[in-house]
Amino acid sequence: MKLSSRDALRYFTKPDPSRAGLLIHGPDTMRVALRRQEVIEALIGPEGEAEMRLARIPAADLRRDPAMLSDAVKAQGFFPGQRVAFVEEAGDGLAKVIGAALDDWREGDACIVVTAGQLNARSALRKLFEGHKNAYAAAIYADPPSREEIEAALGKAGLADIAPDAMTDLTALARSLDPGDFRQTLEKLALYKHGDPAPVASADVAACAPATTEAGLDETLDVVAEGRVAELGPMMQRLEGQGVTPISIVIGATRHFRRLHAAAADPKGPEAGLARARPPVFGPRRDRLARQAGRWGMRRLEEALHLLVETDLALRSARPVPQMAMLERTLIRLAMLAGR
Repeated sequence: MKLSSRDALRYFTKPDPSRAGLLIHGPDTMRVALRRQEVIEALIGPEGEAEMRLARIPAADLRRDPAMLSDAVKAQGFFPGQRVAFVEEAGDGLAKVIGAALDDWREGDACIVVTAGQLNARSALRKLFEGHKNAYAAAIYADPPSREEIEAALGKAGLADIAPDAMTDLTALARSLDPGDFRQTLEKLALYKHGDPAPVASADVAACAPATTEAGLDETLDVVAEGRVAELGPMMQRLEGQGVTPISIVIGATRHFRRLHAAAADPKGPEAGLARARPPVFGPRRDRLARQAGRWGMRRLEEALHLLVETDLALRSARPVPQMAMLERTLIRLAMLAGR
């Protein structure tokens, strides 16, 4: 039987132990692995593997010894409780072996959980599970997580009280990170808020979110965008001492000013434009960029981008030029433009 995306999400959190098996397949190995881990833990509990109620069967081993799966399904363990026979990275070549185990399955046997890569509609393994009256098949796609999935992940991490702005930030973060990275971020956030009764705020999310750019470069670009010319020289010396190249700085500056331009061009205002930015911007950082975008305006931001593109081309040309000096002059011009 085929599970829809919504039904699959519910089934992963509360699987039916009376079903013979479940196939989880999709192009993203990490997403498939996380769902497999979730459903197996829901079946056997957190101590199931330690109690030897989980039998892991690599596909290569099963091809060499087809009886491994049937033996694992019928075996009786030392500890009471539900058991799982897990076949990892299966392919269509194992459809007959797995099909025989499904047909021979009886109540009390181990549940069969199978993972596979992307399977098309003609796949023998996919047809086996989708057509079986006592088994399920669930496809995992690389789509952005739904609100329901995000709330389920928050609940699992023990994060229940979320401020509206923080929820907006977490939604943007979930759609920009890999599922494993997002889960680690939630675990970090739960530890960060441990013992704190206040709701999760946007600043908390910003403190725990993975860094997307080097902090020193961000600070330098803020100095430029806010017109603080006197502070620019020492900041450039620090970046040069860290080994940051002029090309890296001009690329970062162009990205920064493009983000400000997109925010300033949004008909709903800079805040709305930054809420849709990718990668997402959080908390006080978002407020700061919104102020910068409002201060510059679209016309001056276009001038800034034109100047940065010219500088980038000059730095990449074959002419022998003092690159850091040229870049510093451009950034000083931008900082002076911001101060007008």
